[in-house]
Amino acid sequence: GPMDNIPMFGDRKNGRAHIEYPHPLLEGILKETYGIFVYQEQVMQAAQVLAGYSLGSADLLRRAMGKKIQREMDAQRATFVEGCATHNNIPAGKANELFDLIDKFAGYGFNKSHAAAYALVAFQTAWLKAHHRPEFYAASMSFDMAQTDKLALFVEDMRRGGVECLPPCLNSSDAFFTVEEGAVRYALGALKGVGEKAMDSVVAERAANGRFKSLDDFAERIEPRLLNRRQVESLAGGGAFETLEPDRASVFAAAETILAHAASAADQRESGQHGLFGSGDSSIPPIRLPDAQWSLVERMAAERDSFGFYFSGHPVETHEHLLTAHRVKRFDEIGEVRIAEGERVTVTMAAMVEDVRWRTSAKGRRFLTATLSDPSGQFQATAFDDEPIEALQKAAANGACGLLSVELDRRSGDDTPRAAVKRFQPLESLAKRTRLLMTISLQDGDRMPQVAAELARCRGGTGAVRLNLSLKDGGEATVLAGRDFELDAELAARLERIAGDGRVDLSVQEPPRLALVG
Repeated sequence: GPMDNIPMFGDRKNGRAHIEYPHPLLEGILKETYGIFVYQEQVMQAAQVLAGYSLGSADLLRRAMGKKIQREMDAQRATFVEGCATHNNIPAGKANELFDLIDKFAGYGFNKSHAAAYALVAFQTAWLKAHHRPEFYAASMSFDMAQTDKLALFVEDMRRGGVECLPPCLNSSDAFFTVEEGAVRYALGALKGVGEKAMDSVVAERAANGRFKSLDDFAERIEPRLLNRRQVESLAGGGAFETLEPDRASVFAAAETILAHAASAADQRESGQHGLFGSGDSSIPPIRLPDAQWSLVERMAAERDSFGFYFSGHPVETHEHLLTAHRVKRFDEIGEVRIAEGERVTVTMAAMVEDVRWRTSAKGRRFLTATLSDPSGQFQATAFDDEPIEALQKAAANGACGLLSVELDRRSGDDTPRAAVKRFQPLESLAKRTRLLMTISLQDGDRMPQVAAELARCRGGTGAVRLNLSLKDGGEATVLAGRDFELDAELAARLERIAGDGRVDLSVQEPPRLALVG
């Protein structure tokens, strides 16, 4: 409908394109919209001017075009063509062309008052987003707190626009989204299964009696009847306890213990035993966290369960070095690939296989539909050949990530190309076949024993490790630790916890350059 002509509308409005009218008689009707049908009233006026319709009959034409009932459309076409000939001596061929043009827009256009109201709201919203970005996102996300799909889109859009989205935090977040020093702080109430009422209670306690100092302090001050195990696990998986205890896995595993501690504290308060002599001390034993550890992938999976999407990173990004080396395109980038109608273009993508299902085409051919995701969102792709079908089915069983060779084609009117998988290579096995280089930058020599201990457990591969060491005289030394390490993103994450954020880089080794002599 009218959406197809937005670029043309802009070009004509700004003098970049010549304004043309489908028929000279339509100039008075379409002049304000630069020769383009936009409003329903224009459809009705065109039928009146071209074919002699009354306004009542023109409204029936508009309704018929909106419903797309073939019998009514055929009758209206005959009336329109006859009216054009009778009133304006327009040939049947031209009349049919005008009917088809009007029909294209009639089913999707708004009436002018409706369009104007929407345009005003759109303009005001765009102004807010341009000039008050954090506030715009906080308000929009609070409005859509229960819609995790929309929250994921907002977070992605926020990051593209350079607005930071801070993680949920029991000592900083409110039940709703808030603005914190130019960034948006994620809402406690937006985590899945947590509930706004319970988080309002937690925030009210914090406001009344100060920040929570520890897990024990949190458990002793909350109302246990408002929290259950699922809520505590969701808070832990989303990282909300990190200012109290950075080990998410241990807090997650201790959910029942935390609730039991809270219940005991509540019993003491109600019985008057808590702080009996004014000391504020509790006789309840401190919370002991179990020894639990999550891998990077498990941590991301727990985050997804809490947020409804991957908040701090997508599993595909653990192989970022491979994505860079293979020049991978994200799903949100394939819409920009130039594809002529009827043409097929092959691109390389990387995605996690979330689900696969068999389908049957109109011609009776069976094919596989895969639900995939990458850092930009979830998308669908098909597979018709045996090799990718088998690989996708295997990957779907454990949610594996892979490098995909994807064939794109575009049908008329499609915003996003259709994707067909031609090849799927698991990223994990691809990483093992790829020679990797890890660079570790150490400013503090005291951390070297911990780094060495981690590396010692990873011998037996083909990866190289290079150490950049800061010297006491202000210089820097580079040391090659070896070329026989098993390197992966998991090791990089462990080493970064020792060396510091941003001090570990994993990349694909460049092949040696050969020179021809003589």
